[in-house]
Parts: sequence; structure tokens; C-alpha cells
Amino acid sequence: MSSEVLQRLQRPRPMSGVYSGNARAVIERGFKVILTQNWIILVSGFFEPVFYLLAMGYGLGELVGTVEGPGGAEISYIAFIAPALLASSAMNGAIYDSTWNVFFKMHFAKLYQGMVSTSLGPLDVAIGEIFMALFRGFLYACGFMGVLYAFGIVSGFAPLLMIPAAVLVAFGFASIGMGATSYMRTFQQMDMINFVLLPMFLFSSTLFPISVYPEAVQWVVKALPLWHGIELMRQLAVGVYTSATPLHVGYFVVMTVLGVWLTTSRLRTLFLR
Repeated sequence: MSSEVLQRLQRPRPMSGVYSGNARAVIERGFKVILTQNWIILVSGFFEPVFYLLAMGYGLGELVGTVEGPGGAEISYIAFIAPALLASSAMNGAIYDSTWNVFFKMHFAKLYQGMVSTSLGPLDVAIGEIFMALFRGFLYACGFMGVLYAFGIVSGFAPLLMIPAAVLVAFGFASIGMGATSYMRTFQQMDMINFVLLPMFLFSSTLFPISVYPEAVQWVVKALPLWHGIELMRQLAVGVYTSATPLHVGYFVVMTVLGVWLTTSRLRTLFLR
């Protein structure tokens, strides 16, 4: 074997130390934990949006009547909030897995330190953990869509596009959530998550149209990621697409790329010093 070939083989790969191509090992471990320990927590998260749907959609919906939906058409109140609750469910499922779950593994179980001390790199860990958050969001989306079809809130095949959209929403929140969690050291800091998520849920036009706000407040709401997820879901639910549709998708694509980069960089900084 020539010296040139030996030098080429010995030359470090551009992603060496960061990615080993074995994120599958992290994912396999995640599924084993779900099957043996966390399946009850996973299932329980499905019921929150369903309870909101029943209480607000059928309860308050009788008082509200119809509201303006995408394209200006009048739709029932329950059809208005159902896509929003699906987006919120995808967000909550992804955030739980990528924040509190990651926080415990990072600071108490010391799991990531053990992982990166093997052949696994920070990007393997990031991909594996974010995938598990996506899986949770996918399950919630499928279950909730089943409820919407069963109640006759949606019909046809077009609303099924909300399932991949929910995965995209989960991807964005999971990647950013895991990166943000890497900066947190105490439970008090982790409480900031709910401090951010609850107002976002309440004010992102989840339960009422954004038009109720003054114009200045509307611009603030439109900067929130959940608002983009909700608007995307509502358009997919009724099959009305506008020039803003690709902007909603692009928002989460950019959010995902930035989140994966942040998470990988932080894990590398923390565990590969």
C-alpha cells in the first residue's frame, strides 16, 4: 500500500469527533426506556389536547358559534381550535422530551458523558434525542387526528398533511429545546420553560383569532414559533393555502437547523473539552 493511500486513510474525517454515524444506538436505547419505564407518561400526554377540545370546542363553542378561518370562510369554533391544539400538542410533547428529559440525563444520570466517551459523537446524541422527541410528537399527532376524524371535525385525505406538519413543528421545538436546556443548571432555571410556553399557548391565536389584538401586538405574536405552527395547521385542515404557507414551513426549517447546530455545539463544548 502506497504512502499516499496510508495518509489518506489516516487523515481525520471532517465530522470525526462530532458524528460517528451511529445515532441508531441512542434511538434504540430510547425505545427500550419507553417500553420498560416511560410508556405511561407517553400515553398520558395525549389526553391534554383532547380534554381541551371537548371542554373548549363543545363547551365554549356553543356560545361562540362560528369564526373566520383561513381564506375568510366561516368555520365552527371547534374546527378553528382543533388544528391549534394539534400544533400545541406537538410542541408540548417535543419540549418535554428535549428539556426535562434531557436535563435529567445530563445532570443526574450523566448519560451523555458516558455516550460521548464511547465512539458516539455529540451529533449522534443530538440526532438520537431529537428523534425520540419527534416520535412522541408523531404519536400525539396520529392519536389526535384519529379523534378529529372520529368526531367528524375533519374529513377527506387533505387534513392528513397535518401529521407531517406536526412532526415538523416538533422537530423545531425539540432541537431548540435541547440546545436551550444545555445552558440550564438548576430546577429553578428549568421553570422558565413553563414561563415561556404558557403565554405562547394562550396568545398565539390558539383559542381566538389574532385579529382581536392591536396591530402592534399582532406583529409580536407573529414572531412566535407556535403561531406559525398553528397557522400552518389551520391551512392544511381546510385545504386553503396562501403565500404565507411556505413561510410557515420555512420558519420551522430554519428553527430546526439552528437548533441542531446549537445542540451539537453545546454538547461538544460540555463533554469534549
